[in-house]
Amino acid sequence: MLELDGAIWFRSGSRDWGGHDRIALLAAIGEQGSITAAAKAVGLSYKAAWDAIDAMNNSAGEPLVLRAAGGKGGGGTRLTERAERLIRTYRALEAEHRRFVEHLARLGESAADDLDLMRRFQVKTSARNKLFGTVAQVRGGVVNDEVVLALPGGQQVVATVTRESVESLGLAPGVEAFALVKATSVLLGLPEPGLRLSARNQLAGKVTRVIAGAVNSEVVLELDGGGTVAAVITLASAEALGLQPGHRAHAIFKASSVILGTLG
Repeated sequence: MLELDGAIWFRSGSRDWGGHDRIALLAAIGEQGSITAAAKAVGLSYKAAWDAIDAMNNSAGEPLVLRAAGGKGGGGTRLTERAERLIRTYRALEAEHRRFVEHLARLGESAADDLDLMRRFQVKTSARNKLFGTVAQVRGGVVNDEVVLALPGGQQVVATVTRESVESLGLAPGVEAFALVKATSVLLGLPEPGLRLSARNQLAGKVTRVIAGAVNSEVVLELDGGGTVAAVITLASAEALGLQPGHRAHAIFKASSVILGTLG
């Protein structure tokens, strides 16, 4: 059976109330009657526990935790009625969420594919081109590494990024990632015999749309194997190349123009 997991996070408008960890802290305070004991029970420092409590109190606009006099570890601590209600609500939602996840898991691998696609939809960026693929190779350099991203249709995108970025993103063969390329960084060329360019990326495809403006044109290329790439070039260049829907062309861009990202 497909294994899925998830978590609930409370948010009201622009205010974050917290998720499982903070609710667990509140519950521990209710059970222990002590910030020190509750912090230890959930694996937090005394300061971290109070920082979380302060954040929750500020979000709620009223106290959730009340502390009696007595100094660190000496005074009693109790939850307000609002905090106790919050815990009950969270646990009820968590139970419903668990049943939902179990039901989703029974739908099988097709559900996993759909969830992955929904996650991709949520990636928002100003870059016009967003190409998803799988890391095929990482070639190490002294400062920068070269990462080869295999697209679903069989073509590849090469990116030059710092070694630090490769490590922080966890880029390695088999890892899912996406390439971001601005439309203004994409050049277009015709598939002339013997054409040789220094640009690392030369993706073959077919023109599907040409949107002419006063100065520039946006040309959308449907890549061989699937996916699209948009390029913004001058109106004069589009006319000189004779770019029309159905014509073959190449999307050309430097490896240094590619930004890589992962879904985490």
